[in-house]
Amino acid sequence: MLEIRPLSRLDASVRAPGSKSYTQRAMIIAALAEGRSRLRDALLSEDTERLAEALCALGTAIRTEGRDMIVAGTAGKIVRPPRAIHLGNNGTALRLLAGVASLGEGPFVLTGDNRLCERPLKPLLEALAVLGVKSDTDGGLGYPPVTIMGGGLLGGEVILRDIGSSQYVSSLLIAAPFADADTTIVLEGKIPSLPYVALTTETMEAFGVRVLSNGGGRYVVKSGQRYRGRDYRIEGDVSSASYFFLAAALLKGRVRVENVDPRTLQGDIGFLKILEQLGCEIRREDLHVEVQGGELPGGEMSFDLGAMPDLAPTLAVLCAVRPGRSLIRNIAHLRLKECDRLAALVTELRRTGIGAEELPDGISIAGGKPRGAVIETYNDHRIAMSFAILGLAAPGMRIAGETCVGKSFPGFWTALEGLYG
Repeated sequence: MLEIRPLSRLDASVRAPGSKSYTQRAMIIAALAEGRSRLRDALLSEDTERLAEALCALGTAIRTEGRDMIVAGTAGKIVRPPRAIHLGNNGTALRLLAGVASLGEGPFVLTGDNRLCERPLKPLLEALAVLGVKSDTDGGLGYPPVTIMGGGLLGGEVILRDIGSSQYVSSLLIAAPFADADTTIVLEGKIPSLPYVALTTETMEAFGVRVLSNGGGRYVVKSGQRYRGRDYRIEGDVSSASYFFLAAALLKGRVRVENVDPRTLQGDIGFLKILEQLGCEIRREDLHVEVQGGELPGGEMSFDLGAMPDLAPTLAVLCAVRPGRSLIRNIAHLRLKECDRLAALVTELRRTGIGAEELPDGISIAGGKPRGAVIETYNDHRIAMSFAILGLAAPGMRIAGETCVGKSFPGFWTALEGLYG
């Protein structure tokens, strides 16, 4: 358990680690590429270590040099491992590797921790079936462990409608160049975290595969294209940077976060616009962002986080000190994250004396003056980091299970210590 020391004055600079979203996509694409790739400033964390182990089991070789990863490409020729691939609690790896596994001669078994085995895969497996790939889950319910028979993608058109994760789309896109024929993916209805599909296509194109899109939810990947190994720089992680943006807003202080590109495709960059709504001044430079906190406005406010759901804990903590009622909406799928993130947020906010309740698609928060408490993290890195920042303004905050930050930001506690000067 770690007690957070309160901070009365904030004027600091920190560096964001490499983006987890970009790192994992680049690792997989580099593993499928022809030739060797160097991924500069990659995120080295529990999730990326799990993914590296999985990719090595599928036939690639990965090693680290400082903050870089060196990936030996397989040219799309993956091998069947002798045992199941265990992904821990890495949901991104589970979904993206389901598509990759379709390219080899199976069966391939993907599994993980108990919580990972509660994450639905059925829409992705149904889409793979349309493209000619057979799969199986226990009882046919669509939850891991999942067995992918492989044998290759036929190509064709598949429609994804009202799905719970944009990573289903990314999984199909990454594997599509190896299909026998062109692949068309059509999106209809609600798709959470949609900006991350653009992040996937940008990474694919950086490695030599073009994705045609009409901007209206239709993607075409021409068959026969191949990824080419390259030297590729991973940009900074906006989700990780958001905790320090939050610190500035909470303490009415100044934080400069290096290694953040304000022009990024990462959906979480939209948090800066929310902070401007909430009285902060933002300076956007080429590779850093500076946030100066201000007076938080009162009254009822509603926030749609459908494009940046990972920032729900960050925003919830800020709303806990904002006078007035806050509604955080369009995040129902957070019940299927590392924990039931909506229930966890409500429980832990109440523990600090803040009124909060679950809504069908989000949470409602009555702002006030939070008090210190022992925070249960539920092994959820984002709960741990968000409430740790709240502890800067609420004396007596203690974080139980603080090591869970290793999933996405192993250097978080060191970076937090740097705020004290």
